[in-house]
Amino acid sequence: MDAGLDFPDGPRSELERTIEELVERATTVLHTQGRLRSLLRASRVVVEELDLARVLRRIVEAAAELADARYAALGVIAPDGHLEQFIHTGMPAETVARIDHLPEGHGLLGAVIDQAEPIRLDHLRDDPRSAGFPEHHPEMDAFLGVPVRVRDEVYGNLYLTDPRRGTFTQEDEDLVTALAASAGIAIDNARLFDESRRRQRWSTALAEVTAALLDGDADDVLPLIAERLAVVVDADLVRVAVPAADPAVLRITAARGTGADAVLGAEIPVEGTLLGRAFESGETVASDGPDLAGTAAGRAYGPTVVMPIVVAGSVVGPRPVPRAPGAPPFSAGELGMAAEFAAQTGLAIEITRGRRDRQRFELVEERSRIARDLHDHVIQRLFGTGLALQALAARNPDLQRELLDQVDAIDAAIAEIRTAIFTLTTRRQGSEPALRHRLLDVIAEVTPSLPAAPRITFSGAVDLRIRDDVADEVVAVVRELLSNVIRHASASDVQVDVAVADDLLQVTVSDDGSGVPEGAPRRSGTANLEERAARRGGRFTLAAGPSGGTRAEWAVPLGEAS
Repeated sequence: MDAGLDFPDGPRSELERTIEELVERATTVLHTQGRLRSLLRASRVVVEELDLARVLRRIVEAAAELADARYAALGVIAPDGHLEQFIHTGMPAETVARIDHLPEGHGLLGAVIDQAEPIRLDHLRDDPRSAGFPEHHPEMDAFLGVPVRVRDEVYGNLYLTDPRRGTFTQEDEDLVTALAASAGIAIDNARLFDESRRRQRWSTALAEVTAALLDGDADDVLPLIAERLAVVVDADLVRVAVPAADPAVLRITAARGTGADAVLGAEIPVEGTLLGRAFESGETVASDGPDLAGTAAGRAYGPTVVMPIVVAGSVVGPRPVPRAPGAPPFSAGELGMAAEFAAQTGLAIEITRGRRDRQRFELVEERSRIARDLHDHVIQRLFGTGLALQALAARNPDLQRELLDQVDAIDAAIAEIRTAIFTLTTRRQGSEPALRHRLLDVIAEVTPSLPAAPRITFSGAVDLRIRDDVADEVVAVVRELLSNVIRHASASDVQVDVAVADDLLQVTVSDDGSGVPEGAPRRSGTANLEERAARRGGRFTLAAGPSGGTRAEWAVPLGEAS
């Protein structure tokens, strides 16, 4: 007889159902645990990245994997409420290429933006807010939209369609909502990291500009500012504009970036342009579209910011900085950093100019002190020594010639010292140099080619009586005569005298060189000097000096030329 355990049919059925329910619940628990692990894994993948573009891409991919959806996208909301970015996955590249444009935030996508709450639909076509699909767009059925918040601001929305199980469940919505919360934290971290990197680039650019200001001329740093801005702002083109002769226009004097050569020298009207508005207000201004009146012919630009640099209350050069068409507009943080950069740069230029003005003033003061010492002490002592030698020569006829020669040498030294005093006390920074200074510059140019620096003396009102065109002639004559000495004379001592007496200007260059060979033909240089003198009714002579060497004399009447 079978002694096995036997259950009545009724209880056995109840036990089987209980076991099946337990197994089903265990399976559900295991499935839920698996999806929770997927959520944790997706959250970790999202928050590990710091680059904002890669963070957005990973959010989309993680959402598609978590909800097992065929298509997923993240729409970033622009300040005007539309979508400024649309990052998507699941759609082949060739399909995307055939679609005219990506979604802009209308229809059901706009409803998620307006509602700022999750929207879950079993069938897209049944919802009256659905705007349909453009041509070549794949058909989509089930839909889930979840907002992504960064702190208290809706940054964008996650859109998922066509789950492989057919529809989205409440569990899908909860999991994607939880992922969106993690995504908000990741986006916030990425934005902070991106802002810190941008601030570092701005600080580096400002440090480079400040270093250039300390090393060079403050005005020459403007092209460097344009170059650094092109890198920092990721701009398509950076231009530097300055006021033109016509106050109604600004002229481009420097440019860096795509098409820079095409805009150099271009004139942009002040009225009705973003550039003009920044120039007149002295404040950083921006536009999401191009500054049409300030673009080069045939070129299109995207979002534009103009940063005026203000120095001592005046705008020294507003900089229009456009990005390429389709590029994201300048954020509030970028505009703030741009305004700060412009302000700090203007301050650095102002401080540098003030420092240089102080250095120039100190240099003038030092030169004035040296000039006073030369005049009050050195010249007076030399003059007294000359008088003493003259008196000694009168008492000693045997030594009279030698003593008077020394007096003449002292007189020549006094003339040279007076020339040095004039140079120290009258040259002004930024002004057109006087004739004396121009001739001293010529002396400095030729000195390395001679055994000793030529001596130069001035007599009469050289700077007052000689006008600009005659001064140009004098500079050319002295340069030509000194060049002849270098090439042909083999001289060790050269003397240049420029004198104005009555209405006659006379330039004399004497040397102790080999002299003029007898019967030597006129060369092109001396023929040119003769022509210059004859054209002004003067003369040019070239002869042997009284003590050897060569004496060249170029003289022209001043008359009405003075």
